[in-house]
Amino acid sequence: MAQFAIMRFAKHKGGAGRSLEAHHERQKERYASNPDIDTTKSKYNFHIVQPDNRYRNEIEQRIKEAGCRTRKDSIRFVDTLITASPEFFKGKKMEEVKDYFKTAVDFLSQKIGMNNIFSAVVHMDERTPHLHLCFTPITKDGRLSAKEIIGNRAQLTKWQDNFFTHMVKAYPDIERGESASKTGRRHIPTRVFKQAVSLNKQADKIKETLDSINPMNAKKKREELMPMIMQFIPNMESYLEKLKKYKGEFERQERVNASLRKEIEASKLSTNERLEAQYVQRNFDKLKATYYRIPEEYRREAERSLRNQQQRQPRERGR
Repeated sequence: MAQFAIMRFAKHKGGAGRSLEAHHERQKERYASNPDIDTTKSKYNFHIVQPDNRYRNEIEQRIKEAGCRTRKDSIRFVDTLITASPEFFKGKKMEEVKDYFKTAVDFLSQKIGMNNIFSAVVHMDERTPHLHLCFTPITKDGRLSAKEIIGNRAQLTKWQDNFFTHMVKAYPDIERGESASKTGRRHIPTRVFKQAVSLNKQADKIKETLDSINPMNAKKKREELMPMIMQFIPNMESYLEKLKKYKGEFERQERVNASLRKEIEASKLSTNERLEAQYVQRNFDKLKATYYRIPEEYRREAERSLRNQQQRQPRERGR
C-alpha cells in the first residue's frame, strides 16, 4: 500500500495560540472534543523543540527581537502538521519514529530558520503519530511575512515537492501525493471529522431517549431531552456551517466517483478521498434525520430558549 509523507500549514493571527498550546502541549486532563486522544499514551509524546514560555510569549518575543512591524491582521505564527500514512508507522520502533520526525524538522529548519521554531511536539497518543511544529514567519531581513515564506498555491506545491525530495532520501518507500493544484482537491480538516464524531454521540443519545418515551414517562423524558436538544442544535448548526466551505470538494469527488464505473478505474482514486466525502455525507444525513425526528414542539421550545439566551448575553455584558 502506498505510503505518503504529509505536510500541511495553517496560518494564525495569534488568537488561536492559547487553544493550540493547550492541545499541542497536552495541558488538559480530558479532551472531550477530540475522541482520538488516548491520555494513557500521552506519556509517550515527545518534543524535538521544547517551548521555553507560553506560545504567546514565544511569538511576541521573536517578533520584538526581530523588530518586525505588525498590523492587527498580521499572521503571527504558522502551525505545521507533519505525519505520514498510517501504514508507514506500522511495526516501527520509537527511535525510528523519532528519526522520521527529526528528519522533517531538519527540512523545515533549513527553510524557515531554527530560531523561528518555538515548539515541535510529536503526539503518540492519537491514531497516527504526527508532529505539530509552530513557527513565526519572520524573514531573514526581519519582516513578519507568512505570504513570503509560505507563498501562494503554486509555491505550496513547490514546498511539497521539496519536502518529498528531502524525505525520500532517508525513506525511499515514501511517495509524493498528487498536488492539490492538479487535483483541485481542498483538504477537509481533521476537526470536521472529530466534530462529526462528537455530534453523532449527541444524536445517538437523543435518539435513545426518544425511543424510550411512553405515556407514563413522557414528562420526565421531556425534561431529559431539552438540555440535550439545546446543546445539539447550535453544535449541529456550527458543523453544517463548516461543511459549506467544503461543498465544492464534496461535489468534485461525487463527479469523479460517478465517472468511475469499473472497479479497476475506481482504484485510481485515493481510498481516503472517496471515503472522506462519503463519511461526511453520511454524517450530514444522519444528523439531519435526528434533527427532524425531534418533535417539532421540542425543537421550537429549544430554539426559543436559545434565542432568549443570546438576547440576554449582550445585556449582561453591558452591565
